[in-house]
Amino acid sequence: MEGGREKEEEQDGVSVLSPCKAPPSSVSSVPKEQQQVELELRLLEALEIYPPVKLRGMHRHFVLYGLMEFLRRSLDRHFSPDEVLQLLDRFYNLEVLKPDDEEVDILNHEEDFCLPQSYFVKEES
Repeated sequence: MEGGREKEEEQDGVSVLSPCKAPPSSVSSVPKEQQQVELELRLLEALEIYPPVKLRGMHRHFVLYGLMEFLRRSLDRHFSPDEVLQLLDRFYNLEVLKPDDEEVDILNHEEDFCLPQSYFVKEES
């Protein structure tokens, strides 16, 4: 009986009652919550440099890449564009940032380029 109690009180060489060991129920939740808070803080820091309003314009892919790189450097892990957009969606309504049909038409409009005639006229001295 004494041997069973000793085995119960000691796991992996550390006493179950040791103050330096967290209770089993909170062991997994605290670090995960801290990681989530850290991730959200880093995202908010990145938004100072790359505001979400710029995700609407023609530079949106560069802004998204900048956010991904900032998070990667800050947290030393890779983030996909979808992960970053999911994080942003928790703070902002990203549906508002999607381009409307008129904006898409403007961005996709192609026009032949030609120099003005005045460019070809040589001045005689």
